[in-house]
Amino acid sequence: MQKYVLAIDQGTTGTTALLFDEDLRILGKSTVDFPQYFPQPGWVEHDLNQIWDSVLKAVKTALQGAKVSSSSIAAIGITNQRETTCLWERGEQAQPLRKAIVWQDRRTAAECEKLRKKGLSKKVQMKTGLVLDPYFSATKLQWMLKNTPGALARAKKGQVLFGTIESYLLYRLTGEHRTDVTNASRTLLMDLKKCKWDEDLRKLFGIPAEMLPEIFPSAVEYGRTKGFLDIPDGTPVSGMIGDQQSALFGQACFEKGSAKCTYGTGAFAVLNTGDKPVFSKSQMLTTVAWQLGKKPTYALEGSAFIAGAAVQWLRDGLELFGKSSEVERLAESVPDAGGVLFVPALSGM
Repeated sequence: MQKYVLAIDQGTTGTTALLFDEDLRILGKSTVDFPQYFPQPGWVEHDLNQIWDSVLKAVKTALQGAKVSSSSIAAIGITNQRETTCLWERGEQAQPLRKAIVWQDRRTAAECEKLRKKGLSKKVQMKTGLVLDPYFSATKLQWMLKNTPGALARAKKGQVLFGTIESYLLYRLTGEHRTDVTNASRTLLMDLKKCKWDEDLRKLFGIPAEMLPEIFPSAVEYGRTKGFLDIPDGTPVSGMIGDQQSALFGQACFEKGSAKCTYGTGAFAVLNTGDKPVFSKSQMLTTVAWQLGKKPTYALEGSAFIAGAAVQWLRDGLELFGKSSEVERLAESVPDAGGVLFVPALSGM
């Protein structure tokens, strides 16, 4: 019987499900959007239940479009928006404690500035490859634990769990509390060279060890499905990787020195640096590209947080047009910008 791979791409504004055959042909595809919430300037949140609903709808529609039996799914892979920070209760319902804090969110900027003033920037960069910035998960999680009644005490008892989006989806799919090394490398909590949670960093941000997921390579069996639509129980989730690292791999940047740039909600240039981490002098990020087997492959990354999100802002904020696709026609309707420059710094510089 022909077997298929189901890929779930959980992004910032929508979830896409794709069904591939053994020759990597796309047989079914569906994208389901969900809302972002902006409770205060600089704050961006997602409802995890709405994200889960978008996964269910996208997968169901992709399967229907492919006209294949759900029993023929051989494996499931997940790629995801990174750094977005999730907090949920241990248990079958995986009930979120509050809305997830999205990677674009800037509410912890003051906390990051305090840490920089303490002279911790270099130490943190050499351990994690990252800069002290609200972009990453640790200060988001620290904020959640301080501002969610009872969360810290329950986290110390292992009753409340933390994860980035792929961890949350895996938990809903299989009941396993695990992450992959690429997503863990974006939290400010992982030692980049050891690919393990770092005790000093965990204590610096006040994060209980009991709430952290176990770190795995990028292509292993993370768990097996239980009660996921009508896909048979026991279907393995066999791959998880952050979206930009996934794009680097998908563009076949397997050799040291090869690079890609992806334009989505933001724009991300990522360069394969081989089996050793390279630390930037210009505030580029050092990250794990992927891990296949025992040794990780590393990368350098430069980010612009607002790319496609600027088009979304022109559509929803300024209401210049009804559909994002109309922006190209508008841009082509004039000979030039008349000397006007737009700096897409809606999440800061």
